[in-house]
Amino acid sequence: MKGSKFYIFFFIIFYGFSVKAQQASTKLNVFQDSLIKISKATHAAESDELKMSLNGRFVKELVEALKTPNSFAYPFDSLKNVSVVKSPDQVFRILSWYVPLANGTYRYFGAVQMNTNNGPLKLYPLIDQTENIADANIITDNQNWYGTRYYEIIPVKSGNRLPYYVLLGWKGNTQITTKKVIEPFAFDQDKLTFGAPVFDGKELKGKNRIIFEYVKSNAMLLKTDQKAGLIVFDHIGPFDPEMVGRPEFYGSDGTFDGFKIIGGRLKFQEGLELNNDPNAMDELYADPKKNLKPIRKF
Repeated sequence: MKGSKFYIFFFIIFYGFSVKAQQASTKLNVFQDSLIKISKATHAAESDELKMSLNGRFVKELVEALKTPNSFAYPFDSLKNVSVVKSPDQVFRILSWYVPLANGTYRYFGAVQMNTNNGPLKLYPLIDQTENIADANIITDNQNWYGTRYYEIIPVKSGNRLPYYVLLGWKGNTQITTKKVIEPFAFDQDKLTFGAPVFDGKELKGKNRIIFEYVKSNAMLLKTDQKAGLIVFDHIGPFDPEMVGRPEFYGSDGTFDGFKIIGGRLKFQEGLELNNDPNAMDELYADPKKNLKPIRKF
């Protein structure tokens, strides 16, 4: 008899959790539909002023959605203009997106959502300060963010040191050039840090992030190769030796380089031979979620 009461009690508790989870999912579906409409209107708006106004509404709606219990588990996978990438250890996720402006540049927006195990929302806004960052190599925080649309997170651990992550991202730049970014990311309590001197290799001393800039018509590969245990990327260079220093004449030359994580540092690897032909799709033209294959360790 006692056993029967236990199973009945367990069923009631389980059913209660199931109903709450279903209600939260339904609520988030409604939020997502609303966000999709606002996002489409933002990109279709004819003036930058209207785009920024609509994007402001989008941000407020997104924050309200994230306040919903269990929102960390909700993928927002129908919201195509927003890249939602979760750390493989389930500690946090980054939501990032951009708004194209009339002059061919981009304004970036984003947030880091911590996994609070259904506790109160813990969210860090990412404030794009690209225009005010004179040196793109400096270490920044979430209030002074080098705006990027991230599509992959790679965790790095070494001994007893605090772990950090490597973010891979796309950064539309101007009407002429595009950028991709390799950026270390770490957090200590409530402090977020973007960039760190973890790169080893020729001419990489003091580098806090790696930025590739190339002609917009070029499609650059930047992703992890799980079999090789590498971050691999196209070698980018000028089409003509006389064009050195002019990224509008830079593109992929058919060779590949990479970084291997050794002892918590990123060691440059030159002239890699890849076993499979890369699918060099630029995130401006393809959903970066398709490349979202984070790995736990190298």
